[in-house]
Amino acid sequence: MRTAFPFKTLSLALLVAGIGCSTLPAAHAADIKLGAAEALTGPAAKYGVAIKNGLTLAADEVNAKGGVNGNKLVLVIEDEQGKKEEAINVFKKLIFQDKVLMVFGPTLSNSAFAADPIAVASKVVVFGTSNTAEGISAMGPTIFRNSVMEADVLPVTTKAAVKQYGIKKVAIIYGNDDAFTKNGYDVFKATLEAQKIPVTATETYAKGDVDFKAQMTKIKATNPDAIVCSCLVEEAAGIILQTRTLGMKQPFIGGNGLNSPKLFEIAKDAAEGTVLGSPWSAENLTPANKAFITAYKAKFGSDPDQFAAQAYDAVHIVADALKNVKLSGALDKDRQALRDALPAVKIDGATGAFAFRRAAAKDGKESGYDAEQEAIVNVGKGGKFVLLK
Repeated sequence: MRTAFPFKTLSLALLVAGIGCSTLPAAHAADIKLGAAEALTGPAAKYGVAIKNGLTLAADEVNAKGGVNGNKLVLVIEDEQGKKEEAINVFKKLIFQDKVLMVFGPTLSNSAFAADPIAVASKVVVFGTSNTAEGISAMGPTIFRNSVMEADVLPVTTKAAVKQYGIKKVAIIYGNDDAFTKNGYDVFKATLEAQKIPVTATETYAKGDVDFKAQMTKIKATNPDAIVCSCLVEEAAGIILQTRTLGMKQPFIGGNGLNSPKLFEIAKDAAEGTVLGSPWSAENLTPANKAFITAYKAKFGSDPDQFAAQAYDAVHIVADALKNVKLSGALDKDRQALRDALPAVKIDGATGAFAFRRAAAKDGKESGYDAEQEAIVNVGKGGKFVLLK
């Protein structure tokens, strides 16, 4: 017998199928509503749309197999535009108006720092699939993420790049007005110090900048062996292109903000040799990843990326947790039950073996959970990222 509870579908901005649906399916008596706040428009849409696709694919797969304990997953997806203020508004809508069981997102770490406290105060699980800045999960016990922190990935990436290219000294450029890029810089700086790699120059830019020649000319004068770039993908592509026009041939080392097909769409051959770390690679030929890639291509007609893979795994992680939850229909109780069930979930997903670990506490607050997962180092070759061997 199915348990009846009030997760009825409202007139939504988005359902599993996509944006602006004019015809909605009839509400299911036992629909489990899962919210998602993602950047579907604006500069961060290159990440947010891939995340939406990953969430959608996984929810469809779960539902095709009968749902969770006979109950269907319904995604309520809203566009937070990659903006802090929009993320706050979307979180409020999903939690208080749509009354979702939990929320995936938001897309950027900047937005997570702004919006996640709303979920914490409401005792609602918020699940980040792309937030890697340090300190996010320390904000409260209902914050979870399967996006591996830059602090876990960048030391591995840097060590591999140094070995690959025989690097003795580097220069750094980073965005100084974004939580993700600033945290990436902090991690790179500490990593380079620990690995005794001198920094010849450090330059910054602001989000939305398109002219980086002044910064790169200064870097060129210091003659580094490589350029460390803690950047989002569009700025990174512009930096790489302008570096090449200055006659600079140094390889780039980056964080997961560069891990998008957009890098090669914009920078093309100039991005060859770029090294980055990630929990996911298309060349990881495990059965779970092969199945994910095949299904993604069949549904969306394009190759998936890291952000789609992490979102896909996130839905399966939540579905696994829900298998051990007896939903009562009392929303507050069910939200707490999901939060209690999530930490024990372990899966072998598209991104490989995954488990949660408790985040370090901060300012005496009870913390949430980070990803426990190995980093994979990739290098740009032939217009895509492949495993660095």
